[in-house]
Amino acid sequence: MPEDLPQDRELGRAWLSATVAAALDEDLGGRPGRDVTTQATIPRSRQVAGDIVVRQDGVLAGIGVVGAALEQVARRLGLDKPTLHLLAADGDVIRAGTSVARIDGAARVVLIAERTLLNLMSRASGVATHTHQWVEALSGTGVRVLDTRKTTPLLRELDKYAVRCGGGTNKRFGLYDCAMVKDNHIVAAGSIGQAVRAIRQAFPHVPIQVEVEGREQAFEALNAGVRFLMLDNMSPPQMAKLIGEIRGQGERYGRVRFEATGGLSLANAVAVGATGVDFVSVGALTHSSAILDMALDLHERPQPGGLT
Repeated sequence: MPEDLPQDRELGRAWLSATVAAALDEDLGGRPGRDVTTQATIPRSRQVAGDIVVRQDGVLAGIGVVGAALEQVARRLGLDKPTLHLLAADGDVIRAGTSVARIDGAARVVLIAERTLLNLMSRASGVATHTHQWVEALSGTGVRVLDTRKTTPLLRELDKYAVRCGGGTNKRFGLYDCAMVKDNHIVAAGSIGQAVRAIRQAFPHVPIQVEVEGREQAFEALNAGVRFLMLDNMSPPQMAKLIGEIRGQGERYGRVRFEATGGLSLANAVAVGATGVDFVSVGALTHSSAILDMALDLHERPQPGGLT
C-alpha cells in the first residue's frame, strides 16, 4: 500500500528544476525573459542583502526552492548566483518573525526570483502547517493523517512533500499506483465484487482499497477479499460500531485497515480518532490550506565605488 512506503523522500530535484523554470517563464514571458521594472531601474552592479522572514507561526516546507530560483535567474541574466545561507530546515516549527534564509548578491537576481520562490515556499509551508495541526489534534491516538489527489495540477510533488514535512502520510500519488474503488466505479462496474474481480484480472499486483458507505458495502468488499476499507461520510458512532463488528471477526477476515474519509474537520478529529480507524484522509490539506505568509526584507548594503 502507498501508505506503507517510507515517508521521508526528499523533494524531487528534477521536478523542482522544471517547475521553477516554468514559473519563471510565466513571470518573465519566456527565456531569458525580462522584468521591465527591475531591469530599467536597478543597475547590473547593484548588490543587496536580505532575509526571508516568516510572518506567521507555522511549519516550514519547500526551502529548497530558494536556491533553485536564485540559480536559474542568475543563469538567465548572466550574473553570479547570490550567496545563500539557510537558517532553518523543512519540517521545522517556526515562529512569526523568524528569518529562514539570508541572501546576498546581485539585486536584479534577488528581485526577479523573489515572487517565484515566495509563492512556492509559502504554499508548501501552508500545507505543512495545516497538516501539522491535524497531526497534533490526533496525537496519542495512533491514527495517521493522509492526503489525497485533490492537489493543484502540476504541483502534486510539492503538495505531497509538504504533507510529509508537516508529519502527514502520502496516500497514492496517482491513478497508477493503487486501485481505489469509489461510488462511481461501483455503479459503472455493476457492484463492488465485479469491480474488484476486474482489477485483479487486469492488474493483479496492484493494491485495492474500496470506499464504502455502510455495513452492507463493507462486508461485500471484505467477502471480495479487500482488506482496506474507506469509511465514507459516516458518523463516529457508525464507524466505531462497524469497525468493532469487523474486528470481532478477525479469524475470518484477518487484518483489516480502516480509513475515515469525507466530512472531517479539526473540530471532530478527536471523535473520529477514537473510533478505531487507522487513518483519516483530508483533502483540505492540499486543496484548501492557506499560505504561510512570508516576505523578503532587504537591508542597506554598502555598494562598490560608494554607490548607495
